[in-house]
Amino acid sequence: MLVDSHVNLHGEKFAEDLDAVVFRAQEAGIGTMLNICCNISDYDDVVAVAERYKHIWASVGTHPHDAKKKPDISAQQIIDLSKHPKVIGIGETGLDFHYNYSDEAAQLHNFQAHIEASRETQLPLIIHSREADELMADILEREMAKGTFPALLHCYTSGPELAKRAVDLGLYFSMSGIITFKNAKDVRDIASWLPGERLMIETDCPYLAPVPFRGRRNEPVYVTHVRDTLAEIRGWSVEEATKITTDAFFNLFQKAKRP
Repeated sequence: MLVDSHVNLHGEKFAEDLDAVVFRAQEAGIGTMLNICCNISDYDDVVAVAERYKHIWASVGTHPHDAKKKPDISAQQIIDLSKHPKVIGIGETGLDFHYNYSDEAAQLHNFQAHIEASRETQLPLIIHSREADELMADILEREMAKGTFPALLHCYTSGPELAKRAVDLGLYFSMSGIITFKNAKDVRDIASWLPGERLMIETDCPYLAPVPFRGRRNEPVYVTHVRDTLAEIRGWSVEEATKITTDAFFNLFQKAKRP
């Protein structure tokens, strides 16, 4: 059984054929998926997908891109929504200084609320980090010192220094279809030395389709290509990669039930 640890199945890109997409994934052995909330405004839609399919779970959070839309977001609001039985993680949250769709102050406020919610609930924090390596590492070290919380750096594309500091803090890492891209040697190099027991895989669908599907709509069935590439990078068999990444998911997301 495989796990796709980061999907976005509640949007319009899957509105017409969601059942078929989920069926294809199941037929390929993807037995668990985590549907990600990128804006609390979408929470009901995110959870509805998880309620519709027994093997799909959900998160609650607001992406840094949308931080400016939720200026009054609070840890308690996130905590209250996380009590739903199918919600197993906090986020997607974090920092993104590439696009700067929200200013730094709004992103920092948003991120802090999610950290506090994760610390209180002990549900894993699902972190997006882009062009924010040093600040991200500083915040994580400071906040972990106040009280630990489980956390995941998803779709890891940052540098080796953040990775090393995050490893020391006990964070998990998820690799996406980017590791199949020709120009992603730096990401593959980092994937080669991260702690194997803390590695998982994702599609981040409908985005970032792996080779040979790059440029198309991504979907969970393609996570097999991420798994195969990670196995090659690590020198694992396909069976080993399947077990290791699946175990990592359930070790981190302990509220989720294995099928």
